[in-house]
Amino acid sequence: MDRREFLKRMGVGAAATTAVLAGCDSRNNPVTGDKAAQGDIPTDKMTYRTNPKTGEKVSLLGYGCMRWPAVSDDSNAELDQEAINSLVDYALAHGVNYFDTSPAYCKGFSERATGIALKRHPREKYFIATKLSNFASSTWSRDASLAMYHNSFKELQVDYIDYLLLHAVGMGEGMKEYEARYIDNGVLDFLLEEREAGRIRNLGFSYHGDVRVFDHLLAQHDRYHWDFVQIQLNYLDWNHAKEINPRNTDAEYLYGELVKRNIPAVIMEPLLGGRLSKVNDHIVARLKQREPDRSVASWAFRFAGSFPDVLTVLSGMTYMEHLQDNLRTFCPLQPLTEKENAFLHETADLMMLYPTVPCNDCKYCMPCPYGLDIPGILLHYNKCVNEGNLPESRQAANYREARRAFLIGYDRSVPRLRQANHCIGCNQCVAHCPQRINIPKELQRIDNFVEHLKQGTL
Repeated sequence: MDRREFLKRMGVGAAATTAVLAGCDSRNNPVTGDKAAQGDIPTDKMTYRTNPKTGEKVSLLGYGCMRWPAVSDDSNAELDQEAINSLVDYALAHGVNYFDTSPAYCKGFSERATGIALKRHPREKYFIATKLSNFASSTWSRDASLAMYHNSFKELQVDYIDYLLLHAVGMGEGMKEYEARYIDNGVLDFLLEEREAGRIRNLGFSYHGDVRVFDHLLAQHDRYHWDFVQIQLNYLDWNHAKEINPRNTDAEYLYGELVKRNIPAVIMEPLLGGRLSKVNDHIVARLKQREPDRSVASWAFRFAGSFPDVLTVLSGMTYMEHLQDNLRTFCPLQPLTEKENAFLHETADLMMLYPTVPCNDCKYCMPCPYGLDIPGILLHYNKCVNEGNLPESRQAANYREARRAFLIGYDRSVPRLRQANHCIGCNQCVAHCPQRINIPKELQRIDNFVEHLKQGTL
């Protein structure tokens, strides 16, 4: 697809006129969580998109409930329900009405926390999206899958679900796993009946992994009538997803296939698990030079939100400052201009010169049976790459300082008993990674790197 066709499909310059508006202020306001600052953000400017099936207005910023705050930094800490309630209240007050959760999120407690927070508000004020997250083979039976489905109603305290997804089709063994989870046991037929009965208002799927599954499900659209599909889309994955990992699929293809069939797209990973807000310092400088008052993250959200067939863009907002920054981007959304779009594509090309491990911190790989903090290891390495603090050779002028900073930071970020040298290569984590990272290989590479640093032999 050339640039002209891309812009035509993207609807640059036109998306703003078709959006319904309602929450936020200029980017110059300070991003804080105090009540005074909250008062600076109007509540009537949120950009909405229309669900073509129901005619309902869905906020272009959707709340991803994968990263709810906990009461402490301890990995076993309970979710902070009071903080979650405050975030939900603030989001609703500023126009956010789409909340995306799953039985698998937050160690199984996201649905419950989300349900508690939303139950305090009128049901017609929000849309709940959840998933049939029957990843484990022990949940593939009809009874186990239906028990998970019914439990979602209980945890969310609802009698209907607005958006129900087959979760992460294409993972694991591709078509074989998809058929075991949803076809052989009759579960998809059951969900179609539930949609007909009104207990599911919209039925779709989220896609990761084997593109043959994605293509197969779209080929069955006349039979299943998918109401929406959730895909990974951001300015790096638009043309570079397969380059980063051969098992991935470029977002350009995924979005284009949905547009052909008039299926609304729900966007996940607009920030690649935060990686597009923590880019290399050179990229930060490039973005800030162009728009000094915009956050780095806002560029990625504007990219995802500028596509006219996108229904909502999900963001896992753990803290009030994340929520407020994103509200400023979507209240209202300023779609990318042609020049800004070209600028972001050039930025993506530059980012490919600074390779990081494509970890989105989703924690699907956890818990590790041998106690490793897999995301912590990978994210510390990525942080050092992005900040330019990776000691690359003993000849480098800053080698001694960078070596010391990396090792000290590694020990502070990841307890020693949970570091990469304890990986035995059991490969249990690999099947659970939506990005299909060869995690043991990356851990071995990082461990070798750390050992060379310790011995000064890099």
